[in-house]
Amino acid sequence: MIRGLRRSHILLTLLLIFPLILGACGGKSPTAAPSKAHEGPLTVVASIGPLGDFARHVGGDRVQVHVLVPPGASPHTYEPTPAQLKLLNRADVLILNGVGLEFWAPKVLDTLDNPHLKVVVASEGLRVLQTSEGERGGNPHLWLDVINATHYVARIRDAFIAVDPAGKEVYLEKSADYIETLKDLDKEILFTVDRFANKKFIAFHPAWVYFARRYGLEQAAVVEHTPGKEPSPAEIAHIVETARRIGAKAIFAEPQFSPKAAQVIAEESGIHVLFLNPLGEPPDYDYVATMRHNLAELKKGMGE
Repeated sequence: MIRGLRRSHILLTLLLIFPLILGACGGKSPTAAPSKAHEGPLTVVASIGPLGDFARHVGGDRVQVHVLVPPGASPHTYEPTPAQLKLLNRADVLILNGVGLEFWAPKVLDTLDNPHLKVVVASEGLRVLQTSEGERGGNPHLWLDVINATHYVARIRDAFIAVDPAGKEVYLEKSADYIETLKDLDKEILFTVDRFANKKFIAFHPAWVYFARRYGLEQAAVVEHTPGKEPSPAEIAHIVETARRIGAKAIFAEPQFSPKAAQVIAEESGIHVLFLNPLGEPPDYDYVATMRHNLAELKKGMGE
């Protein structure tokens, strides 16, 4: 009889502590938010070079950054490779520009098996310009306005803190330092552009509208309104006429696209082809250095 009571007591004890054992081993209710313990740096994936560079400045040694779009490729047409999809399945943070630049994102995110992935859309909260009927939701090149870039940095900082609260002080300090660097760059661009003799320019595609709005320039014409769609003979003739009318010294192409159409226009107009780079050259991309390069090219083509 006593032995039977002992067995019943043991069984009751096991029933009481079994849920506690499950909790200690990581069991969670269906409504619990997924969590992940971090050992070593965060795995951060950025769609384009500028976002990757911002992430490195904010995260320092606490992050390992991978950029999806490789050197020379256009984000308007690029899609992640199978190897990059595997990377996304183990990543901690994915940084997107938004405004339709990552046209592949909705489909890819639906297929990932990574409930811990933090997705941050860096442009969220900024005013978006509409410049072409072919754009998905507006013009996505907001990072080319340096003040917009400070907004990107703040969004990335907040995402890192959410995923890695232990690194909060590091992220706050590094982002504040970098934002000050960007504000100094903004002043440098404003000072330089203010002295341009000509404030009108011809761009390869409408990447520079945010830059132009911020720094007092006017985009007088565009070679390709839709990336990859070359202009018609009538459009080329109109651009040549515009170049002559505004007294352009150069037409600004981009290294991610064939300069063929720009070269034809330049030859017809008797001007030069110079290159502006909205994306830089991953993986060693530096936003500040790239923007200074672009400023120097603009200065060559628009004079002082």
